[in-house]
Amino acid sequence: MDSPTLTARSRALWEGLAGAPVEFGPVLRVAVSPNSLLCPPGWVSIIVIGDAVIATAPAPDTADAVQQALGTLPAPSLTDPTVLSTRLQPLEMIGPACLAYLDAAEFRPCHGAIAVEQLLPHDGGLRQFVAASSAEDVEESGIRRITSPAFATREHGTIISAAGYRDWPSDVAHLSVLTIATARGRGLARAVASAALTHAIERGKLPQWRARPPESRRVARALGFRELGFQLSIRVASP
Repeated sequence: MDSPTLTARSRALWEGLAGAPVEFGPVLRVAVSPNSLLCPPGWVSIIVIGDAVIATAPAPDTADAVQQALGTLPAPSLTDPTVLSTRLQPLEMIGPACLAYLDAAEFRPCHGAIAVEQLLPHDGGLRQFVAASSAEDVEESGIRRITSPAFATREHGTIISAAGYRDWPSDVAHLSVLTIATARGRGLARAVASAALTHAIERGKLPQWRARPPESRRVARALGFRELGFQLSIRVASP
């Protein structure tokens, strides 16, 4: 799967989640979609993949305001928080999160000495691990929402890092990885993510990695992911 194919599949995924007829293009066209799955209800979402963009807004007046404020900007600027804060003065903002995708032929699995075991998503040890982690880290990872088995590593019998994926439309596997703060920097995230990716690829899925922290993005690149774009959601005041 070459980069153009990765780009086409990733764009098709987000177009399907928009909840309204949209198509990636070089110029911003904000679609009205109160049921958009690209962002929280009532928010505006902007997705840039490569040099093209789609966007949704919950109501016509909001769509018009966003279109007027951002319509002349090039696609790469549309997920820049500084630019959006200047043009729209949003009440809240989520992101930007980097969107990366993995061609199975470019997968670089981890073959280290770290032992990884497969667990059910409702495993008691996994629940304890999640409960002991910070709420912010758990939410950022999305580990509570995985639909695949969990892949975990332990220290002294206690889980310290785990990964899995959530099944998304279009045979996309959305990766989730969480490592306790005191065990980071030891290659654990790469090891458990590698096991989860192997499981997804064997089932013909397209792995997706969405991340904001630079450390998480580095893990994805080490495993062979290509960073193709960004996602950003904003809540704006009613016009």
